[in-house]
Amino acid sequence: METMGTANRTTETGLQVRRVVISGYYGFHNSGDEAVLKSILFALDEEGVKQGLRIVPIVLSGDPAGTTAMYGVEAVHRMRLGEIVRAIRGSDALISGGGSLLQDATGAKTIPYYTGILKLAQLLGKPTFAYAQGIGPVNRRWMDRLIRGVMRRSAYVSVRDAESAALLGRMGVPRERIDVVPDPVMALPLPAAQLVAAGSGGVGAGAAEAVAAGGSPLPVVGVSLRHWRKDGADLARAAAALGALARSRAVRLRFLPFHTPSDAEASRWVMEQLGDLGASIAEIAEVGEDPQLMLLEVSRCDALLGMRLHALIYAANQSVPMLGLSYDPKIDQFLNRINLTPIGTTEALDSQAFVAAIGKLLDDPQGWRAAHQDAIAQLKEEARVPAKQIATFLR
Repeated sequence: METMGTANRTTETGLQVRRVVISGYYGFHNSGDEAVLKSILFALDEEGVKQGLRIVPIVLSGDPAGTTAMYGVEAVHRMRLGEIVRAIRGSDALISGGGSLLQDATGAKTIPYYTGILKLAQLLGKPTFAYAQGIGPVNRRWMDRLIRGVMRRSAYVSVRDAESAALLGRMGVPRERIDVVPDPVMALPLPAAQLVAAGSGGVGAGAAEAVAAGGSPLPVVGVSLRHWRKDGADLARAAAALGALARSRAVRLRFLPFHTPSDAEASRWVMEQLGDLGASIAEIAEVGEDPQLMLLEVSRCDALLGMRLHALIYAANQSVPMLGLSYDPKIDQFLNRINLTPIGTTEALDSQAFVAAIGKLLDDPQGWRAAHQDAIAQLKEEARVPAKQIATFLR
């Protein structure tokens, strides 16, 4: 039972209640963004309890019913101004993040929308927090002032890489006010047993263990691809490299669609281009929409080729040896934080170099883990910093 006074709400266990609106790219069936939300919810809940708080989230979502069903939280439609205003008025604070929200590569409306939500909360007298934001690219210079204005008025600002911090600094946000932290998904836990059981039909679809001629299981190479180039040349190069791998050694290519249906379409197109697979097999994982089930799927891979940022973050989270295919600076920036560079880009991917690199990961996974485990452990620890800071402020 909660008492609903504005300043002094408490639960039966003595925890003080704080209602927090969370703004981001949620409710659009993108596994990476949903993983960001779930990671933030986990971290806020755990850090809040440590500090004597029950943090109650209200999520701005493109699919409020779906968000409520998935996470058991209150949600309102992100494009209905009346609902947004009521949610913010009835809250104690607003969080914007994480993900690449403040960029104009996907269109001219993105930055005005997310800065507008922050500005609205500030006008309503609510403290605002930027949670592991990815800033940029910002090609329209007039948008700098929108970002600068809301960031300078925010109670706490964190970004997910040094490049984002530097860009905010050039816009006029004091550098000493900016925390550089990892993507929240670095701290996402594997699902509880009951969630695995509930989602076992999806996870298990096509997942029966495949074996080589000698009877040993085929090594699983996770593959996360997306549409990017309009002419499809990047996917064609990926198909050539994967086909060369399949013919060089027996593997199980398991395609992981992070954004449905577009990634599934890209995966099927690549599978059609693979040609003769020899003793190898190729399949698409049918995981469903819960990000923890996708994290579990990635954890079962022996190595991973990732074009999606969150496929690489999932692999790092579970210490799965990985190769990144870069389509955006955020890929390079993340890989750099664990002392890696991309195996290729959307402009170039050498099949022989790819086959040699993935073969090394499959033959010596422990060597890869030993080389990168310290950097990964540090990222996992740092991923909790924003939730700790926000809980402290709310307390």
